[in-house]
Amino acid sequence: MASAQFTISGKITNPEGEALPGATISLSNPALNTQTNGGGNYQFNNLKAGAYTLTASFVGYQTTTKTIRLNGSQTVNFSLGSATFSAEQVTVTATRAGKNSPTAFTNISKKDLEKTNFGQDLPYMLNQTPSVVVSSDAGTGIGYTGIRIRGSDGTRVNVTVNGIPLNDAESQGSFFVNLPDFTSSVNNIQVQRGVGTSTNGAGAFGGSINVQTATRRDTGYADINNTFGSYGTVKNTVSIGSGLLGGKFSVDGRLSRIRSDGYIDRASSNLQSFFVSAAYYGKSSTLRANVFAGKERTYQAWNGIPDYIISDNSIPNRRTYNELGLMADGTYYKDQVDNYQQNHYQLLYDQKLSDKLTFSGALHYTKGKGYYEEFRIADSLNRYGITPVTYNGETILATDLARRRWLDNDFYGVTYALKYLPTSNLNLTLGGAYNRYSGAHFGNVIYTRESAGIGPNYEYYRDDANKNDFNIFTRGELKVGNATLFADMQYRRIYYSFLGFDRNLNNVQQNATLNFFNPKAGITYEFDAHNNVYASFAVGNHEPNRDDYTNSTPQSRPKPENLKDFELGYRTSSDVFKGGINLFYMLYKNQLILTGALNDVGSATRRNVDKSYRAGIELDGRVKLARQLSWGATATISTNKIKNYSQFFTNYDDNSQVLLFLPKTDIAYSPSFIGSSEISYSPVKGGEIAFISKYISSQYLDNTSNTNPEGFPVAASNKYIMNRQLSGYFVSDVRLRYNFSTRAVKNIGIGLLVNNIFSKEYEANGATYPGISGGMVSNYNYFFPQATRNFLASVNLSF
Repeated sequence: MASAQFTISGKITNPEGEALPGATISLSNPALNTQTNGGGNYQFNNLKAGAYTLTASFVGYQTTTKTIRLNGSQTVNFSLGSATFSAEQVTVTATRAGKNSPTAFTNISKKDLEKTNFGQDLPYMLNQTPSVVVSSDAGTGIGYTGIRIRGSDGTRVNVTVNGIPLNDAESQGSFFVNLPDFTSSVNNIQVQRGVGTSTNGAGAFGGSINVQTATRRDTGYADINNTFGSYGTVKNTVSIGSGLLGGKFSVDGRLSRIRSDGYIDRASSNLQSFFVSAAYYGKSSTLRANVFAGKERTYQAWNGIPDYIISDNSIPNRRTYNELGLMADGTYYKDQVDNYQQNHYQLLYDQKLSDKLTFSGALHYTKGKGYYEEFRIADSLNRYGITPVTYNGETILATDLARRRWLDNDFYGVTYALKYLPTSNLNLTLGGAYNRYSGAHFGNVIYTRESAGIGPNYEYYRDDANKNDFNIFTRGELKVGNATLFADMQYRRIYYSFLGFDRNLNNVQQNATLNFFNPKAGITYEFDAHNNVYASFAVGNHEPNRDDYTNSTPQSRPKPENLKDFELGYRTSSDVFKGGINLFYMLYKNQLILTGALNDVGSATRRNVDKSYRAGIELDGRVKLARQLSWGATATISTNKIKNYSQFFTNYDDNSQVLLFLPKTDIAYSPSFIGSSEISYSPVKGGEIAFISKYISSQYLDNTSNTNPEGFPVAASNKYIMNRQLSGYFVSDVRLRYNFSTRAVKNIGIGLLVNNIFSKEYEANGATYPGISGGMVSNYNYFFPQATRNFLASVNLSF
């Protein structure tokens, strides 16, 4: 018996019974350690009989030790309690909703991300969360992608990485293409819907995405990840980590590249990125330095496909046609590309000051520089401030040319949070940030077909902008019996300097100062540890973007947007079912919308609409149908309206503006139903088959609900040309995963993702520019078709 070989195995979970992938389990005599797999399981083999001490640890949880006497193979499970202090969690929790927060949110774990990460952009990792719609310019989820939450686009979705704003300070969008394969360095994500909790950066008008990057791993590792798929897609990722060195230090790194031809013609992507993180762990503090960067070169596909092309079945490539870069000789300009690099530097410090008080602070700096290059046929020289020249007796007024439009920007600042827990029933947080942005916008003419008398890289415009963003917030939660009271107040001050039109239509440097107060309050009532109801009210304010300022005068400049958000919900969790239901009513004041009207400088910029709202119900849940079978689903049913809306159509016959007034109309890009489903079956240990579906109902491309001005018939009968509308679509994917190990390799993961398995032809996004010509309404529609059936296959090796 003494010479027999035995096994110790088990599972490590949190107090809610959820698996903890990547937790460390150590064994004494002999000294061995390993990490749990994606299901939270571990195993030690070839052990002799005798006494052993096992220690389980995971960042954010209390370390637990058990001693056993081994006389045969045993199962030893651990349930780790939450730590009273976890240094690396302080920064993130300052801007996150907690378990009992009266806020609609979804948490996505590293395990969930690993299942879905085949190299597509980060928005596609969130596609199965409630009220989310994603789209891809190239049609494959690689390159430029977009996300909407509750119908609000990316400029109204606040994104932070370790509490640091990611949204561009001027356009307010988040361009995930600048951080390719970022998912491979993410530990977890929280998606909040509505105004949510106070956070840093742009106001959350549809939702917020709070990302935490990789945290401590106590055991050294090396991972190799390769993905191959349709449209020439290749992803190569190498990740390495030292584990905990001397009990105090760790270093982690990742290097990635992604290449894809895209579904749309010439919508290619050539992407590279890296992530390096080094940390020092003291007894009650952590200092972490993150450096990550991405470089992208994508052929432009952002104009979509005209309706008259996509509707013409006689055109072989009608669904993949890309006109950008077309030259006079019928060939395409090879450098019709977007070329941009973004480098991020973060220094994160967390400190336990006492048993009741913790502090977190961060310094950050982001450097971005790049351009988009485009070919222009017979472009007027006057547009570029170039005096027409005479060549061989002919005055050249226009010529074919190529131009680059540059953005060279710097973004830096500090964020902080103090968290005070005087009693077990009360916690208080004081946080905030000061961030500064400096952006240089300029353009060069780099080529002209005929000599225009200019030198190389002739600069035809320059616009420098600066933006200071300060905020401070305080938040408290007080538990009284079974109820938890929540209050949150934020003050935000913005100073923006820009080149724009003054009241005399002179283009001069100007500035604007905005002050916002964003209060929030709510209550959660716990029936027991597994069931609660909540209600909340929150106010959000959102500033106009760069174009709103630069393309207007002080007289026509739009006002900031205001949102009052009411939420009411119920959450439940058990071993069999976990889910919730949420009702929302989002009341907007001065929402900014393109109405077709021209302002006093002749620009069709966004205008404020007095009253609009979004109201709906969100459902999400996951049920364990059997030991190996589970089903998760979400559904959002909503109504999204503008009251007393005026839309203007340009009448090109006489250059007048024709008014269409609607007492109530639908908000553009706001489907009334969004649903998702994931059926997951595990036929063998380490294996999974998932059938994933998404349904999006029809949505309008503008705010007219397809209504036209009275007396103006539609110019064509084709459904694409006649309608300013995106048709609804139902798309299904299949995902296969199998993980196993060998003596030499800790984990071998094989995956296959078949997207759009039924090869549905559909468009996920579009735009419209309606006008009146020849006495009839002409809808200039552009759509973004998504790829038909395609696949991505991956092989992952972990050492």
